[in-house]
Amino acid sequence: MIAQHLAVVGLGLIGGSVARAARAAGIAGQITGFDVDARQREQALELGVVDAAPDTVGPAVTGADLVVLAVPVLETGLALDTLRGALAPDAVLTDVGSTKSSVIAIVKHTFRELPPNFVPAHPIAGTEKTGVAASDAGLFRNRHVIITPHEQMSPAAAARVEALWEAFGATVERMTPEHHDEIFAATSHLPHVLSFTLVDMLARMSSSAELFNYAAGGFRDFTRIAGSSPKMWHDIVRANRSALVPLIDRYMVSLKQMRHAIATDDPIHVLEVFTRARNAREHYEADQQRRSAASEDGTGGGAA
Repeated sequence: MIAQHLAVVGLGLIGGSVARAARAAGIAGQITGFDVDARQREQALELGVVDAAPDTVGPAVTGADLVVLAVPVLETGLALDTLRGALAPDAVLTDVGSTKSSVIAIVKHTFRELPPNFVPAHPIAGTEKTGVAASDAGLFRNRHVIITPHEQMSPAAAARVEALWEAFGATVERMTPEHHDEIFAATSHLPHVLSFTLVDMLARMSSSAELFNYAAGGFRDFTRIAGSSPKMWHDIVRANRSALVPLIDRYMVSLKQMRHAIATDDPIHVLEVFTRARNAREHYEADQQRRSAASEDGTGGGAA
C-alpha cells in the first residue's frame, strides 16, 4: 500500500481522478478530500470518490501520509497557507500543476524553504470537462507524468510519488522545472490561448450565430480545448507567462508571414508551410502510435 491515508485537496477533474485511480488500484487505505466548492465535496461523497470530505481543509489532511494538491496553480499559496498547520511533519506533499517553476517558488515562499518531502509533478492528462463528476479512474493510464526535482527533494518521497503514478498506469519521467515550462508553453499553453482567442473573436462578430451554425469538424477539432475551465487556464497562462509570451510573439511573426503570403498570392510560401506542417503532424502521429504499441506490449517507449 502506497498511502495509509491519501488526502486530495481540490476535487476537480484531476483531483477526483487521482482519488478514483487510487481506489481502483487499491493503493490507499483511507481517501479524504477537500474542495472550496461545497457541491464538489457533496458529489465526491455521493459518487464514492472519497471516504470523507470535510468542509474545511484541516480535517481532510490531518493524519494523511500522502497529500496531493490539485488546485489551480495560482491558488497554491492560499491552499498551502490553510493546510500547512494540519500537515504531518513526515507527510509527502505533491501537486499536479501544469506549471512547475511558479509552484516551486510558491511552496518555497510558504515554507521559507523547499520541504524535502515536496515532490513537484505534472500528469499529462485531462479533458475539456471539469468537476469531480467528470473524473475517471483510467485518466492517467498510458500517460506521462513529469516530476521536476529540486535540490532538497527526498529520494524516498520521490519514490513514493513515482509509485503512485505508476500504480495508475502512467509512465514517470523527470526534467528541470524550466525545461518543463518551456515545453508545455509550446505544446499545451499556446494552443489553448489560440483556441480560446479564436472562439472569442468569432463569438463577438455580428454573424456569429451563422458562423457557429455552419462550423464543421475542423472547427470543432481545433476549438475543443476552448471548452476547458477558463479559471484553470487563466491561472496557467499567468503563471507561465515568461515562457509563453515569447512563443506568442514568434507565432505572430509566422502568422504575419502567412497573411502576407495570402494577401500577395504567394502560393510557394503557403504550400511550403502547409506541407511542412502536415509532415510534422504525420511524424508526430506515427511516433505516438509507436509509443502506444510499445507500451501495450511492454517494450517501453519513453521520450525520444
